[in-house]
Amino acid sequence: MNKLISAICSSLLLGVSLTTVHAQEFDRGIVLNTFIPKGQWVVGNSISYSEYSNDNYQFLVIENMDGIGYTFKVSPMFCYIVKDNLGLGGRFAYERSLTKLDNASIKIGDDLNFDMDNVYSLSHSYSGMAIMRNYISIGNSSRFGIFNELQLSLGGGESKMVNGSGESLTGTFERSFNFNIGIAPGLMAFLNDYTAIEVNVGLLGFNYSHVKQTTDQVYTGKRSQNMANFKVNIFSLGLGIAFYL
Repeated sequence: MNKLISAICSSLLLGVSLTTVHAQEFDRGIVLNTFIPKGQWVVGNSISYSEYSNDNYQFLVIENMDGIGYTFKVSPMFCYIVKDNLGLGGRFAYERSLTKLDNASIKIGDDLNFDMDNVYSLSHSYSGMAIMRNYISIGNSSRFGIFNELQLSLGGGESKMVNGSGESLTGTFERSFNFNIGIAPGLMAFLNDYTAIEVNVGLLGFNYSHVKQTTDQVYTGKRSQNMANFKVNIFSLGLGIAFYL
């Protein structure tokens, strides 16, 4: 009985101590200025395009590579500031890639060589994303700030790859589905009162992908992947321009 009474008293004292600590005010000196005021619309877009051509190119173990290709991506964005420094909106993305490889040789050793020719690959992907943005000014500046973007996206895509020619022709068709939850902090700088340059990078998130594959219209296969990322992903670096209206 004495042990029970002692335990109850200890619990009460702990509760009182926690309540007292919680009641004490602690000021870190952080002042949240109004960087993006309520009622503004944010619209923007990022576009990227790359093209390459190889003529008898050599890289590491790859020799005699001839081919062309390109990658195109467009990603419009809109957001409404529902309260000071807080916005809700959406983002859409479309990407298309083409690769034509006439020939290439992979030489790992004297007895281990591979030759590739007539490789054609075409893929396109699309996604829709819901976003929530929090803005913070850098110091008392009204021109430079940082933001954190919470992203929830659904997407998919299709791709086909053809290899060989004549009787040795073979082809593979794929359909994919992707689900992603992530956080992408970034920096921004206003060029004038309504135009800003923004750059952000994926920091952490969870991704699920599912791919269904058909080869030569006969053989089928599936692949699913779950991935949690808790590090900076430089391949998700985004650079764009936004208009604050």
